[in-house]
Amino acid sequence: MFQAGILGNMQNLYETVKKAQMVVQVEAVRVQKELAAEEFDGYCEGELIKVTLSGNQLPVRTEITEAAMELGAEKLSLLVTEAYKDAHQKSILALKDRMSNLAQSLGMPPGLSEGFKQ
Repeated sequence: MFQAGILGNMQNLYETVKKAQMVVQVEAVRVQKELAAEEFDGYCEGELIKVTLSGNQLPVRTEITEAAMELGAEKLSLLVTEAYKDAHQKSILALKDRMSNLAQSLGMPPGLSEGFKQ
């Protein structure tokens, strides 16, 4: 009799965990879709280059000023890379922030989603 009670409790716990996993997966997909629709602008020093990435880090556009063009190919390449890194960092920070908010809204302990990597 005692054994049946433990097994019943374990089954209930298992079902609760399965439901929680489904909720987390559905909400994580929702957050990723929202982010994919957003755009993040990154700039190099002096804002001579602007790179725009989507929330899932896909390139959207690159804007290069005439002043940047006059710096030569090597410097231009460095500036584009700098702007790309800036946009990428902004999109990753937004993703981490959204995932942290999601974790908190689902009642997860603070810091649990900090290990999330894209």
